[in-house]
Amino acid sequence: MKSCPRWLLPSLLPLLLAGCSGPGADLSGWVAEQKARKPPPLQPLPVLKTFEMYDYTDQGMRDPFSASATETPGAGTGPHPDLKRPKQPLEAFSLDSLKMVGTLGDVTRQEALIQEPSGLIHRVRIGEFMGLNYGRIVSMTPTQVDLQELVPDGSGGWTQRTATVVLRH
Repeated sequence: MKSCPRWLLPSLLPLLLAGCSGPGADLSGWVAEQKARKPPPLQPLPVLKTFEMYDYTDQGMRDPFSASATETPGAGTGPHPDLKRPKQPLEAFSLDSLKMVGTLGDVTRQEALIQEPSGLIHRVRIGEFMGLNYGRIVSMTPTQVDLQELVPDGSGGWTQRTATVVLRH
């Protein structure tokens, strides 16, 4: 067996030891360099505007959360629905879900054809009711049905509102 020449080991030793530096040597140098750098100057904060204080005095003014003195709570003498009358089939649906699909009859006796969401078609005449808000049919043309609805006014009474169901093709 042959041995290595004696001069080979001492010549390779510095090369081997050069690779034995610590794992964070590059990182330590970079951190030291960054710490030595001067930070950029900060911009000054903007000057804040001063606002005048407003003193709100509510003495002598109406409380917005209580009923007005002119409003009378309760049903009053205005219009109100007849809650004792039997409901008609189309009063179970909102007007948005009902479709007018046609009319029947002549000038003296006219009927509108209204389709409910399930597809069933009903005949309606002036004076009958439909919709969730006690809508009474007040007039009809070949292209639309006009209703007078009664909706709660928020103070225990009722107010009238006009609604229309239009013929859809």
